[in-house]
Amino acid sequence: MTYVLIHGGGSTGRFWDRLLPHLDGPALAVDLPGRNGKPADFATLTVAEEAASVVADVDAAGVTEPIVVVAHSSGGLVVPGVVAALGDRVAQIVLSAALVPTEGGCGIDCMKPRHREGLVASVEHARREGTVITLPGAPADPEPFRTAYGGDPLDDATLAFVVDPLRCVPDTVHHYFQPVAWSRVADTPVTYLLNTRDRPVPSETQEQMVTHLPGPTSVIRVDSGHVPAVTDPRGFANLLAHASR
Repeated sequence: MTYVLIHGGGSTGRFWDRLLPHLDGPALAVDLPGRNGKPADFATLTVAEEAASVVADVDAAGVTEPIVVVAHSSGGLVVPGVVAALGDRVAQIVLSAALVPTEGGCGIDCMKPRHREGLVASVEHARREGTVITLPGAPADPEPFRTAYGGDPLDDATLAFVVDPLRCVPDTVHHYFQPVAWSRVADTPVTYLLNTRDRPVPSETQEQMVTHLPGPTSVIRVDSGHVPAVTDPRGFANLLAHASR
């Protein structure tokens, strides 16, 4: 198995740094557009463009099959496009608290109501003003991140890891308004790693999103906040190995 790792919003391929040494096979941690020199217009960046970027990275790296596509959080939005393009090379999909809207729905539909309403209002205001809303990137004060993910508070080393500008970067919000269709990859098995103490994507939201998946789906409930690949990389690697058998 080769793992193709897709990070979530406001992050980079370096999100997976702690996980990589514990994996039981080779891995490619991709960067979505707008990171590490990859060009992107955050005002217009689409899910389709992000998926095409992942596929191009897989092809350029000469990744051998079978492939396990692993996606965290909003990285889930690009998975159907990636898997549809890679076809039979993909043996398994693993989603970690990943966004799965209803068929033809958008990532914004998966957000908490107050976050969804706030983002819509902000984007509409920015459009009227001729400006662009983006995720902000590395914070001036990292302390709020200590408890932002749910689960146990982050220790100092882990807090420094997640807010490092190598990993915490400005990002588009435009892709949250793009339709996603899982029906075209309904035959690919999915394992959903459902974080029971997740704060950004509450467990009840994850439970609902699992029902949006059209094909065979296994659910593994994880006693964790939003970033188990960071807070418990060894345990997360074991979950990936189990899901990929």
